Amino acid sequence: MGTANLLSAQHEALYSKELYINQSDTLQYRLMMPKDFDDSKQYPVILFLHGAGERGSDNKAQLVHGSKLFASEENRTHFPAIVIFPQCPKNSYWANAQIDRSSNPLKIEFPLDIEPTKPLNLVMQLMDEISTKPYVNKNKIYVGGLSMGGMGTFEMVYRKPQFFAAAISICGAGNPEATKVYAKTTPFWVFHGANDNVVNPISSVNMVEGILKNGGKPSFTLYANDNHNSWDSAFAEPQFLPWLFSNIKQ
Repeated sequence: MGTANLLSAQHEALYSKELYINQSDTLQYRLMMPKDFDDSKQYPVILFLHGAGERGSDNKAQLVHGSKLFASEENRTHFPAIVIFPQCPKNSYWANAQIDRSSNPLKIEFPLDIEPTKPLNLVMQLMDEISTKPYVNKNKIYVGGLSMGGMGTFEMVYRKPQFFAAAISICGAGNPEATKVYAKTTPFWVFHGANDNVVNPISSVNMVEGILKNGGKPSFTLYANDNHNSWDSAFAEPQFLPWLFSNIKQ
């Protein structure tokens, strides 16, 4: 399904096209500032990482899933925030994932102690820069993502365990060993569909188990009837944004 079918021009127009450049590397991203932005105030920041299907270089496809939720008139009024949607190039990933595509669900492993992918590294640098702005509330910086972006969310929090006030992973996966780094510092809400034939729901179960074992208290929602597109159900959760914004970094 093309982006035009899912993304209205009205919502897309709220997100400006931006570039983050570091030496010879460039990260494309879309940025939505709060309604009636006032640089004398401080605002939360939401970083959202898209899935593999939205990779590319058009600086648009990454808005297909999730951008309408943050850009609705009601949510912009009740949950004013700076919202960032970076785009990962076609040939890369947010997370360091070794993927075996010979079966469904995919077999995915996440090695630790290696350098982040170039796109994730650029996103981390962008977030470091944004967090220095006087109009950013450093205690209310959030990260979320779906599928490949859910994997990127787990890895991002592993690499920056003191940075985010809360995180959301939808139909993602990760290395449960990594949870010991952030289980007690970063509240998580994890979503998955029980029928997911792309990313095994056991992947999220394992991450939740890892967080619990290491002293965290995650929220976990498993949709009995959902396949891979559990993001539709997650975005429809009445508590999705209230829960996210209720978290303040201690």
